[in-house]
Amino acid sequence: MNIRYFGQEAWEEEYMRSKLPPGVELSFAQGPIGEHPDIADDRADVLSIFVNSRVGKAELDRFPNLKLIATRSTGFDHIDMGEAKRRGITVSSVPSYGVNTVAEFAFALILALSRRVCEADRQVEAGSFSQAGFTGFDLAGKTLGIVGCGNIGVHAVKIANGFGMKSIVYDVRRRDELAREQGFAYVDLPELLGKADIITLHVPYNPHTHHLINKENISQIKKGAYLINTARGAVVETAALMEALRSGILAGAGLDVLEDESDTANEAGLLEEEKPSEEKLKIVLTNEYLINHPRVIVTPHIAFDTTEAIERILDTTADNIRAFKEGAPINVVAAAQAA
Repeated sequence: MNIRYFGQEAWEEEYMRSKLPPGVELSFAQGPIGEHPDIADDRADVLSIFVNSRVGKAELDRFPNLKLIATRSTGFDHIDMGEAKRRGITVSSVPSYGVNTVAEFAFALILALSRRVCEADRQVEAGSFSQAGFTGFDLAGKTLGIVGCGNIGVHAVKIANGFGMKSIVYDVRRRDELAREQGFAYVDLPELLGKADIITLHVPYNPHTHHLINKENISQIKKGAYLINTARGAVVETAALMEALRSGILAGAGLDVLEDESDTANEAGLLEEEKPSEEKLKIVLTNEYLINHPRVIVTPHIAFDTTEAIERILDTTADNIRAFKEGAPINVVAAAQAA
């Protein structure tokens, strides 16, 4: 079995080699697949990528004999699933790795916003120790609105309980016993938007959650609330978010993800396109507004990024590859099926 592995950090190569079974050949490249357009391999059976590697027809053409894409993520919206299915390629993912990790990061953003930590740090760096303008607010007694109450959302409820917050939850699947155990209430989305002091998003990205927060419903948000997004950028309509900040509906936001964040990270490349999409250009410009907004914290998709979580990701990925090699695939999101 031959694996083409596009890694985030150099240390992953040695770690993965120690976890994979004998007889597996691993070719490692650091950085997303888009940074290595020269790499093509007709011997590769397995492609292992992270969410910053977009894999479509052009990328798959470079690896014509793939049998498995082992993505080191829970989400798989960065992969053209239709094309993978057409070619008979199985796709496996990491269904759970950062239940506490992502929830903890969401609260890192909440605390930074509630106590103006980033602004205070910048002022001290500029040489001023004045306390003026940094009055924050307590989390105790506030209402946290959790959109998506899977494993990460449940952990967010538990953290909120520790802070003395009240949690309300919107989810397409109700678990009433869990709600009783953890002391939260299910509500519909409009009610959550209208009552929550802080809204945190923990849903997967799919056609049903695309622009879940949008121009039509963002005005329903309680005036002065805060929005936290550690899920996927396109769960929120970027133009609606900008308008909510400009109009004062939202007092601030903590964003670990942005819509079309890969284009924002590579603005020069987008501008070099012969006919760049007008919609993409608008989103990139709006993302710049968010990045430069004084009450918005933007981080580069790092909610998952702890040593413990990454090791869990790599361990599960190695298990996925081993199981596939043994003919009993696990954590499959798209079984091999020729069109």
